[in-house]
Amino acid sequence: MRGDPGAYRGLTVMLCSVCGAEPASPCAFCANCGTPFAQTPSPPENNTSAVLGGTVGYSPRIADPAFAKYVKNTNRYAGIFSGILAVAAFVGFTVYGETGSEMDNPQAMYIGMGIGGMFLAIALFSVLGRKRSKTWDGVVVDKTVKNKRRRQSTGPDTNDFYWVDYLEYKVIIKADSGKKHELTADDDDTRYNYFQIGDRLRHHGKLNSYEKYDKTRDTVSFCNACASLNDIRDDVCFRCKCPLLK
Repeated sequence: MRGDPGAYRGLTVMLCSVCGAEPASPCAFCANCGTPFAQTPSPPENNTSAVLGGTVGYSPRIADPAFAKYVKNTNRYAGIFSGILAVAAFVGFTVYGETGSEMDNPQAMYIGMGIGGMFLAIALFSVLGRKRSKTWDGVVVDKTVKNKRRRQSTGPDTNDFYWVDYLEYKVIIKADSGKKHELTADDDDTRYNYFQIGDRLRHHGKLNSYEKYDKTRDTVSFCNACASLNDIRDDVCFRCKCPLLK
């Protein structure tokens, strides 16, 4: 007895290759002779690799106002933070000079002014560095991994130290002008694995970040503003909400 034809509307009916019987309902085996039916492959939309990968070309989304706003806010926060540190250093040393026994004012006050000025100078150079940063194109020419060691102090009030082993991951980029630039990270191979030798890159000025020309093999996307790691399928950075260049 054959099943209800309406149950197969829109489907391709598979007949048993041995006895020719039509299945009474969708199943894996023939109800008449027990022969297994061929399995239908999974639809493409369930294949994760089919939806991963970016585009070829540098994204025009770099012109989005969100990036200019991010740079402006970064410079502003750097100025505010350094100003707070400068005031704290000046007030702290001034109070210490009035109450302490090892140092008197105005010597302590001058030291506080010097340390505060150092904080302000660091913030100023950071802002000027971002403003002077240029956009340029280049290519990844080499990648290296090196075993290294550094000295680690056992505490602020001791001269004792110990050695710490770490891995230095380095990506070397040659600009079209011929100048070489390096991206280094200690014990973190994320960017090392993201960039491959031969990749064409664009360095975006003021943001000091890199964008790959060919992103078709990528499953992740680095935010060109805050450098957070995002899924390639996302449109904006989960942290700073700037558009992803993909």
